[in-house]
Amino acid sequence: MRIVSLCPSLTELVFDLGAGADLVGRTRFCVHPADRVPGVAICGGTKDPRLERIVELAPDLVLMNEEENRRQDADALRRAGLAVHASLPRTVAETAAMVRSIGAALGRPEAASRIAVDIEARAERARATAASRHPWSYAYLIWRRPWMSVSDDTFIAALLGLAGGTNVFGGAAERYPTVTLDELERAAPRVVLLSSEPYPFDERHAGELGEALGWSRERFRRVDGELLSWHGSRTPRGIDYADQLARDLTG
Repeated sequence: MRIVSLCPSLTELVFDLGAGADLVGRTRFCVHPADRVPGVAICGGTKDPRLERIVELAPDLVLMNEEENRRQDADALRRAGLAVHASLPRTVAETAAMVRSIGAALGRPEAASRIAVDIEARAERARATAASRHPWSYAYLIWRRPWMSVSDDTFIAALLGLAGGTNVFGGAAERYPTVTLDELERAAPRVVLLSSEPYPFDERHAGELGEALGWSRERFRRVDGELLSWHGSRTPRGIDYADQLARDLTG
């Protein structure tokens, strides 16, 4: 089978399903597993794939994500006669279902079932632990200039919610709302989570925000965006990561 993946988390999933040898194309953002992806041809980016190159590779299946990738590119690939598997999991349960669906499409149902069952088991443990945890609220920032956060209609919020977190911008109409510092101050989250991606927040930005808002440095925490936003075979670790984050915040 010949596979092209246009989403970094799905590229990682292909390898973890044991189908890495079948992967013939990826995006330049597909960086995991670091020791395997360099041997796979690059077909542009997630938003600007090289469609002609993908067609030339003659894949049996193209894996896409409805958020990371553009619908017009999926439509163009389908018009070219290629099979496209597009997904958009917003919850942990939907992620487990996606893993099973892709595993079936790649002829790796048993490997997919192992990952999906692991996701479901860890989610249940995290949910049970969160039930006895003190409530904690957060704002999750993904971008600077302008500041952008996430609503509850995102995988990120679902993962943090599983660990008992309440998103202060959860009810936003947009999935990734632009927010002002005044809005952040009024929302008064227990912690502001600064993601490592897509914007690479670091300690300087925590200091910048703390100074602007008059909040202590302890109220800001840089978090691993890959673990909290990549849905697929990284999700079991993401669930544990969110749970540990909640433990650290609530004692």
